[in-house]
Amino acid sequence: MKLATFTAGGAPELGVVLGDRVASISRAAPRLATTMIDLIARWPAAERDVRAIADAAAETLALSDVRLLAPIPRPGKIFAIGLNYADHIEESGMAKPEHQVWFAKAATSANGPYAPIEILPGGLVDYEAELVAVIGAGGRRLTREAAPAAVFGYCVGNDATERAWQHRTPQWTLGKSFDTHAPFGPWITTADEVPDPHALAIRALVNGEVRQDSNTRHLVFDVWDQVAHLSHAMTLEAGDLIFTGTPGGIGAAMKPPRFLKDGDRVRIEIEGLGAIENPCAQAAAS
Repeated sequence: MKLATFTAGGAPELGVVLGDRVASISRAAPRLATTMIDLIARWPAAERDVRAIADAAAETLALSDVRLLAPIPRPGKIFAIGLNYADHIEESGMAKPEHQVWFAKAATSANGPYAPIEILPGGLVDYEAELVAVIGAGGRRLTREAAPAAVFGYCVGNDATERAWQHRTPQWTLGKSFDTHAPFGPWITTADEVPDPHALAIRALVNGEVRQDSNTRHLVFDVWDQVAHLSHAMTLEAGDLIFTGTPGGIGAAMKPPRFLKDGDRVRIEIEGLGAIENPCAQAAAS
């Protein structure tokens, strides 16, 4: 299933995407869950009801008539891994990491699949196409074998990065955590519809120009390694997000570098999961 958070002009609603339409879970079963995190946490009990809503499709809205929001507007945790595709490691001029390289993105950086990415005056904002794993059952100290059962589903993501801030210090969190710099969606595709998350074509386009073009089979540390590793440091909970790494082709590595500017449009596509497309907008000076 494809689960979305959307608005039809009023309060946010939960929905099931059915082709070019969406069936409202919130209208059909208002007591089932109030947020996507609630729905994910209750999924073992709620799945049957949600599938019944999808099958009935009694009240649907055209996707063109609603606004898709970030599937999880305020995730509990957002973690992202660096240097996790061989070609990206090479273009960064760094050695292949012996251990997984992790950083956090603030929950307030979460952004909708079509909402603007803000660029500060004089900013050096870059794009990073990424497969996003959404935690479901989660857990602590998981084995690699147990990791697949901990993942609820997948989204398309953009680990937008303010490079000037990122490289001021050895710690990347501030440069990765600007408001609006974690657009993802357009919905959550549940894990049962993704037979192998390590065999998906992934691309980034800026103003229609292909900048990144790869496949998730090239991940250095795959999704199961990532989930297991993180779970040994912290408890993974329903609705947490894992940005799983970006392939080569980032703007900072181009000669000369090509950063995003006001008016640019960044489209990220992942096979079977859909696409997000965010315009870039100059933020007002403080």
